[in-house]
Amino acid sequence: MTVHASVLELIGNTPVVDVSQLSPNPAVRILGKMEGQNPGGSVKDRIALAMVDEAEADGTLTPGATIIEPSSGNTGIALAMIARVRGYHLKIVLPENVSIERRQLLEVYGAEIIPSPGAEGSNGAVRRAQALASEHPEWVFLYQYGNEANPRAHYRTTGPEIWRDVPDITHFVAGLGTSGTLLGVGTYLKEQNPDVKIFAVEPPSGETVEGLRNLDDGYIPPVFDKWGGFDLLDGKSIVRPKDSLEYTRRLTEVGIFSGISAGAALAGACKVAARIESGVVVFIVCDYGWKYLSTGAWTLDIDDAVANAEKVIYF
Repeated sequence: MTVHASVLELIGNTPVVDVSQLSPNPAVRILGKMEGQNPGGSVKDRIALAMVDEAEADGTLTPGATIIEPSSGNTGIALAMIARVRGYHLKIVLPENVSIERRQLLEVYGAEIIPSPGAEGSNGAVRRAQALASEHPEWVFLYQYGNEANPRAHYRTTGPEIWRDVPDITHFVAGLGTSGTLLGVGTYLKEQNPDVKIFAVEPPSGETVEGLRNLDDGYIPPVFDKWGGFDLLDGKSIVRPKDSLEYTRRLTEVGIFSGISAGAALAGACKVAARIESGVVVFIVCDYGWKYLSTGAWTLDIDDAVANAEKVIYF
C-alpha cells in the first residue's frame, strides 16, 4: 500500500461502477464514475486543485494569500480543504439556502462564509464575488466559471481515466454547470475517438435544477465559449427536478448513495440509452448523498421533495 505525502495526492483515479441494471435498453451499458471518492467528496476536488496549482505556478497565489470564490457547495468545500492544507485564507460567497451540511463542512475546514441571497441562487453568489474581488484586488479570485484550469483538469485527468477504464465508450453524459467536466472530458475523448458522443444534461428553459444550467436562459460560462462548447456537444438531455430526485433514489437500488446532481446525470444517461440501439454510456456521479440528508431528498414524499428543492440548493 502506497503512503501518500498529502491527502491531496488522493484526488483523481476514481473507480467506475456498472449500473446497467438501471438502463432502459438492455443493449446499452451505463457506467458511473464515482467522483464522491475524492477526499473532499466531489468531482470539484479536481478543478480546485488545478486552479490553485496553476495560480501558484504563475505567481498569482503567494504564501498566506486570501482567496475568494462563489460556490453553492462542492467547489467551496474542495477549495477549503486545499486552502487548509496549503495555508491560504478562503472566503466563500455562499447562497443562504444551501444544505446545512455544506455550510458546516466549510466551517470545519476554516473557510469564511460570506452569505448571498438564496433567491438569487448561484448567479447571485457569482455577482457578489465579482463585486468583492473588484473592491479587494489584493484577494485572489480564481473564478471557476472563467478559469481554463477547470476544463484542463478534466482534460488531463478525468478524460484519460475514463478512456483507460472504458475504451469502448460510445457516449459521455454530464451536467452542464460550469461546463468544465463536459468540455475537458469531451475534448479528450473526441481526440481519442471522434465517434464518441458528448451530451449535456440541463433543465428546461425557465426551470431550476440547481447546479445545472440551461444555456438558452442567458448565462453562458466563459470557459464554455473558450473551449468551443457548442461545437463539441452532440446533444442535450433535458432533466426536470423531479427526474433528478427519482433517479437519485433509483441509484440506491444498486447501492449508490449519491448527491442529487448524480441523479440528474443518470436520468440524462437513461434518456440517451433509450434512444440509441446499443452502446456504452458513462456518466459522472458528482458526489455522494451525505451532504444532503437534511433536505429530505430521500425521505419526503417525492412531490414534497420537489417542492423543497425550490427552497434549498441541493447541488
